[in-house]
Amino acid sequence: MNRRDVLGAVALLPFIARSAYSAERKSLIMRRKTLKPKRLNPGDTLAVIAPASGVSESTFERGLQNLRDLGFRTKEGKYARGGEGFLSGSDKERLHDLHWAFRDKDIDGIWCMRGGYGASRILPEIDYKLIESNPKVFVGYSDITAIHLAIQRKTGLVTFHGPNAASTFTDYTVEHIKKTLIDPPLRQKIELPQAPEGEDPELYEAKVLKGGDCKGRIIGGNLSLLIALTGTPFGLTDVKRKILFIEDVNEQPYRVDRMLTQLRQSIDMRSLAGIAVGVFTRNEADPDEPSQSLMEVLNERLGNLGIPVIYGLSFGHIRDQFVIPIGIRAEMNTSKSSLIYIERAVK
Repeated sequence: MNRRDVLGAVALLPFIARSAYSAERKSLIMRRKTLKPKRLNPGDTLAVIAPASGVSESTFERGLQNLRDLGFRTKEGKYARGGEGFLSGSDKERLHDLHWAFRDKDIDGIWCMRGGYGASRILPEIDYKLIESNPKVFVGYSDITAIHLAIQRKTGLVTFHGPNAASTFTDYTVEHIKKTLIDPPLRQKIELPQAPEGEDPELYEAKVLKGGDCKGRIIGGNLSLLIALTGTPFGLTDVKRKILFIEDVNEQPYRVDRMLTQLRQSIDMRSLAGIAVGVFTRNEADPDEPSQSLMEVLNERLGNLGIPVIYGLSFGHIRDQFVIPIGIRAEMNTSKSSLIYIERAVK
């Protein structure tokens, strides 16, 4: 190759780089196209898996019964009843059950038994093409947030932040499972549950940190997991004009402050359409240490972003949970303490 050929090749490098960038960007956009699973029907078969921590035999049986009471058949993952320290099984075993659940044509939907810890360990090895080719209803919360985020980012599949199989299924929870996954209306309005007799009504009242209405696609999950995935290929990136939802448990106010500070420094939170905060439970500060309250932290870290923010919607580590379809469009109304799904999450 002579000098002229070399110079010509060098001159083409910027165009080649731009072409490769455009192709990569186009591929990313294609992957993020919203993909919806088929709705569930009574009599459908649900795979029950434990991709994070495990549960006792009695709790596992209760979880199966919860799903059967909804009218579904259940089929257990090969390693769903396993136990390996704080995990339900090895990474290979838990990954096996996840892949089996999406691959098996007799499985109509997938429900996680519990959260706990460990889901993030398997994210790099998940076969996302398999999931994209076999879209199914996938339900769970808490540590399962890691899988929700990874699937949403890699495939665009709508997944569901909702009670794990071993959770308590109240009438409120069952109503919203059916409305979201089985027979969804075109517009589904989510309102707060009524306080049970004998309980403090204030616990069932939302608090507006910054008033206003907003519209956007729903993203988010457990705050600790959102932070744990920051800087990885599975964390939050594109948040512009989206509604972020967050919840957490067993985190003192200073820890919530630390996580929200990191979130503010990791993504452009001012570009969000709004923020829906669930119920943070067991978050009391050490009585022997000086501390802000949780609400003071939330006000200070979220109330000055210039977007609508509301605390106390009925999701999180609580009894009455509604199901949140991650990736669909919704409206949030702070004055009415409501969230409205403006499209169906299932086909």
